[in-house]
Amino acid sequence: MSAPTAAPAARAATSLATLFAFALPGMTLAGMALVFGVYLPRFYVGLGNGFLAVAGAIATVRFIDIWLDPVLGVVMDRTRTPIGRYRPWMIAGGPIAMLGIYKLLMPAGHVGPGYLTLWMLVTYAGASMLNLSIAAWAAVLSTSYNERSRVYGVTQGLAVLGAVSLSFLPLFTHGAIVLGKAASMPAVGWILIVALPATILVCAAFTPEKIAPAPAKARFSLADIWVAIARPSMLRVVAADLVLTLGPGTTAPLYVYFFHDAKGFDIAEVGFLLIFYIGAGLVGAPVWGRIARRLGKHHTVQIACVAYGISQTVLMALPRVWPHHTPLDAAPTIVGMFAVGFCASAFLLLLRAMVADVVDEVRLERGQDLTSLLFSMVTTTTKIGTVITVVVVFPILKLVGYNGKEGAVNTPHAIFGLEMCYLFAPILLVFVGGALFFGYSLDARRHGAIREALEARDAALSLAAAEESLLGAPQRL
Repeated sequence: MSAPTAAPAARAATSLATLFAFALPGMTLAGMALVFGVYLPRFYVGLGNGFLAVAGAIATVRFIDIWLDPVLGVVMDRTRTPIGRYRPWMIAGGPIAMLGIYKLLMPAGHVGPGYLTLWMLVTYAGASMLNLSIAAWAAVLSTSYNERSRVYGVTQGLAVLGAVSLSFLPLFTHGAIVLGKAASMPAVGWILIVALPATILVCAAFTPEKIAPAPAKARFSLADIWVAIARPSMLRVVAADLVLTLGPGTTAPLYVYFFHDAKGFDIAEVGFLLIFYIGAGLVGAPVWGRIARRLGKHHTVQIACVAYGISQTVLMALPRVWPHHTPLDAAPTIVGMFAVGFCASAFLLLLRAMVADVVDEVRLERGQDLTSLLFSMVTTTTKIGTVITVVVVFPILKLVGYNGKEGAVNTPHAIFGLEMCYLFAPILLVFVGGALFFGYSLDARRHGAIREALEARDAALSLAAAEESLLGAPQRL
């Protein structure tokens, strides 16, 4: 009699209140990603470190950091505590990230590449614990193929809201805090330091966490890890995550330089334009989630890739604005930024939802719950993608003679080199990401069959455990 009740419980929709509580730390982490991905490299170049020094520091950190997520994934999957599997990792990651933020955004005096390397390692260690616990936890909030698109859509939408809120700081503070200006970085740091523990507390207090029953067999080995990761569905998702991070990610460290020097906007306007790119995710996340429920996740990713290529090409073709331009002159760029951001918002949420489907496939076929480990594969590819963009484009900027210091005047040749870095890689890489999903087989029908088998097995395991407990009780008297 217990089996019929298990399936509906697994398919029940997660309430919006629960999703909101769960997604709150993601808002702060998205703000961190914005500051560290777009503004931190420029900030440290402005402190007197050259392009190559900053690129080298970031590359060193990422080379060390990429090994952390798989290790965390293995340990996290084997964690059992009275407060859950993922909750303690989230709580522990918060203070570590806060310390790193303080040191990086509020440096005392002149600091060099060694300082940047050390405190980025600390910050990213805390962020890895937070990001991986959130990504894996989301997979157990809902087990339905379509419901997962909704869960990741809502969490992604709130993450976008967090990043947009930081971009509105010039408006909220009447110009006292402007992202991209060195003098504003300490204030931005304090905002992140205050927001992070508050959002973690709400998430930890109000988000349920369920751990599915597992067969008694399961001895854990490196061979099991390889078999899980090397399955065709996971390999496609991992490869696509890498190139779809590289594509839009290539523009992040160049963003301020490009729109300031190549397109003619001042620093405050550059931050204002970013609002439309990031804010498009508030619209894009639920729209792409709804499309995925009708067409399937992998087909929706392919549609988003084609749309991204078209919108990015149009944005690049828009002419430069000139000094004393009117808001109407900036309108085409605003529309272009919104379109590109709308398309790019599909990638993260749909790929994370697809990893959750692979988790179920592995659990059914291997009898092992490798949720955190499998999610660590895509969080690692995201890290690799972000470091490649900086390591490749910063030396090119150095080669063409571009000067990245605040207030520097660059030659037309240097600005042309900047434009070429910003133009070609994103479109080509995104098209490769879409092509990887031709022939992808883990669709809604296949996942539905997997879930039925898992729910039947989980119900049987729960019943067996209950019977064992009842039978064992008299023997202990």
